[in-house]
Amino acid sequence: MDGGEQQNIVWSREGWGAFKALPKDTPLHMINLIRLREQAAYPADHPKHGKGLSGWDAYRAYGTESAPIFTRVGGRQVWLGRPDLVLIGPASEQWDIAFIAEYPNADAFIEMQRDPAYQQAALNRTAAVRDSRLIRSEPLAAGGGFGMPDG
Repeated sequence: MDGGEQQNIVWSREGWGAFKALPKDTPLHMINLIRLREQAAYPADHPKHGKGLSGWDAYRAYGTESAPIFTRVGGRQVWLGRPDLVLIGPASEQWDIAFIAEYPNADAFIEMQRDPAYQQAALNRTAAVRDSRLIRSEPLAAGGGFGMPDG
């Protein structure tokens, strides 16, 4: 965990537009890489501001509060891990949590993002996360070669 300045925690307008322009009728995997803050950083007007919560505490609250919405839209977590080391790539990109969330289609992801209860839960994520990556991916069937899809 790192207590430094937040970066890469929300998408850009361009990124959101590009996401919505991609096919919407197929399943998708969202690859998540999360680096947490040492101390959660809630806005001054938030009830949890100044309570001394850690980034982990705030991220757990996000997970607990967003889970029913994630499930309702048809989402499921297909993989979860705690990264140990970046072997290839910038050494500065160290992550506390990595996971893949599957959605039945892009509209399910969009529905979740627009849900007012999810937006409230996401305040915990914003308070918790120092840096993140969110990568939309098309699920593929594994093939016979290492790291190669079928066909």
